[in-house]
Amino acid sequence: MAKHRLLFVCLGNICRSPMAEGVFRRAAEEAGLLHLFEIESAGMGDWHKGEPPDHRAQKAARARGIDISGQAARKVEIEDFDAFDLVLAMDASNVADLYDIAPHAARHKIRRFLEYAPYGETYDVPDPYFGGPEGFDHALDLIEAAAQGLLADLTAETSEKSAKT
Repeated sequence: MAKHRLLFVCLGNICRSPMAEGVFRRAAEEAGLLHLFEIESAGMGDWHKGEPPDHRAQKAARARGIDISGQAARKVEIEDFDAFDLVLAMDASNVADLYDIAPHAARHKIRRFLEYAPYGETYDVPDPYFGGPEGFDHALDLIEAAAQGLLADLTAETSEKSAKT
């Protein structure tokens, strides 16, 4: 069975996208479905290349039982549009930047991550970088909701494909 290849994207790959990678990985693992996924994160810029996630993002994730300390920031590369099935942007600005660099044939892979959240209050995960700890907690609340929705959507899709074969 083919794996779903997911890339979570934010601006610098030290706050939102590493948290999304960690949250989705845990959700898939808890559902016994981690084997169905390849999960990574990246940023639009390379300012933090090789660095671990922001210490505040690590602390907020750790408080929810998620360890993201082993991740290292990297920049989105053109090859990512071939390597991943979905490129999940944290906000509208990330979507616009991804559209600017994506090959035309790969633009359909770009989605706002919060499109998968069960409620439609917002489609942007606010960047908590310049705020306090409550911003990281709020971002994680949104990310957790979207991760559950995305997992449900992709596993339903996998089940439908399996039923047809």
